[in-house]
Amino acid sequence: MPILGITASQISGHLAVPDTGAMFPLGMVQVGSGGSSTITFSSIPSTYKHLQLRIFFKNPDTVFMTLNSTNATKGHYLYGDGSSVAAGVSATNFIANSSSSQFGSGVVDILDYTNTNKLITVRTLAGWDNNGSGQLSLNSELYNLSSTAVNTITLTPGSSTFSQYSSFALYGIL
Repeated sequence: MPILGITASQISGHLAVPDTGAMFPLGMVQVGSGGSSTITFSSIPSTYKHLQLRIFFKNPDTVFMTLNSTNATKGHYLYGDGSSVAAGVSATNFIANSSSSQFGSGVVDILDYTNTNKLITVRTLAGWDNNGSGQLSLNSELYNLSSTAVNTITLTPGSSTFSQYSSFALYGIL
């Protein structure tokens, strides 16, 4: 009686490489004991369809992002904390919020980052928990990069520095 998976290794030929949806790590930064006031990913290759940034951070009240040293042109936000909700339009380029005493996390999608014929769209799902209190947010931002692809991402805290053990990982998505 064949055991699936072991017998399947007898397949001849080459296995197909996925043409969409595959994720490839491009870089990771973990903050050391002194904290960090800026996280930068540079020399980003233009061989992927989208980029995804996964963030895990503590201390700043807000994380701001620039693409190629350009701030967002316009943004929208929606957030809730269990007892209230808010939504609106923002002229800033914030992508996530956290409590000063808790770690927050988020997933940031940078869509069609090499398409020079349109504005670059960024969407973020982020949040933090503090044993019953906390916040969940959904943000979107538009960046006008003047017909250039994204090649640098810079993250800065709204106040203070990113605390030790904060981590930031960048992935390319086919």
